[in-house]
Amino acid sequence: MFGYVVMNRPEIKFKDYDLYRSFYCGLCRELRERYGISGQITLTYDMTFVILLLSGLYEPPTKKGTSRCMVHPVRKQPVRKNKVTEYAADMNVFLAYYKCVDDWKDEKKLSRLAYSRLLKNKDKKAEALWKKKTAVIIKHLNEISAMEKAGETDIDKISGCFGKIMEEILAWREDEWEPALRRMGFYLGKFIYLMDAYDDVEKDLEKGNYNPFAQDYIMEGFQERVCQILIMMMAEACREFEKLPIIKYADILRNILYSGVWCRFEAVSEQRTCLIRTVFWVCRGMHLMRK
Repeated sequence: MFGYVVMNRPEIKFKDYDLYRSFYCGLCRELRERYGISGQITLTYDMTFVILLLSGLYEPPTKKGTSRCMVHPVRKQPVRKNKVTEYAADMNVFLAYYKCVDDWKDEKKLSRLAYSRLLKNKDKKAEALWKKKTAVIIKHLNEISAMEKAGETDIDKISGCFGKIMEEILAWREDEWEPALRRMGFYLGKFIYLMDAYDDVEKDLEKGNYNPFAQDYIMEGFQERVCQILIMMMAEACREFEKLPIIKYADILRNILYSGVWCRFEAVSEQRTCLIRTVFWVCRGMHLMRK
């Protein structure tokens, strides 16, 4: 369920893109320093969004620097890190571990099993640092697992469980901004879960895996219905975002929330439309040949 909270690069200014990349590189460095190479591989754009959101809201002291890495061995890259980066790195490794465990249970991928073992002790470190928060997240992950095994068809119920996970991640501090962050995280989490299900529905049906859209997929107007649901989720998330007094990084955050999150939906929808057209013309051609 990673990779959906991204920026729309063609629509962002160069200076904002460079700023975004510096926080992304900062998270990469933090993962390497705290959890080694296996932790560094868990790097996601989604947690970069969390860093920008919480950094923009709380404005913690941010260290600026430059660094080389395996991806950029020659030219040093700008790097920004702060206390939120440390928190995001912990959450990133913790969630990556449980994602690997879930993939192993669902699809029996040996690569996921092997990677989960590499992360096992590292995820315990994150748990120890954030005991209360990780306990809540594990509880909801177990609820999702149980509902998926039971074949839950209520998309609001099961996506709401993942929403509660995201609200826990965004609620970094217990203060006056916590309610808005929780509501934003809840609806953003529901969006992520349903977007992931929409993205994977064909693959899940082919492999016999659980998907909340399994029954709706063959119905007419499926794509339009999913689009309306996702719009409602993001409308609520954006409503809560606009309540927050964020000035720093606001343009980048709005690019992600109002545009970037839809990049994958548009790509999947276009691919499906092309596939349907191809099947239609192939079937028509076969029909004409029989005549």
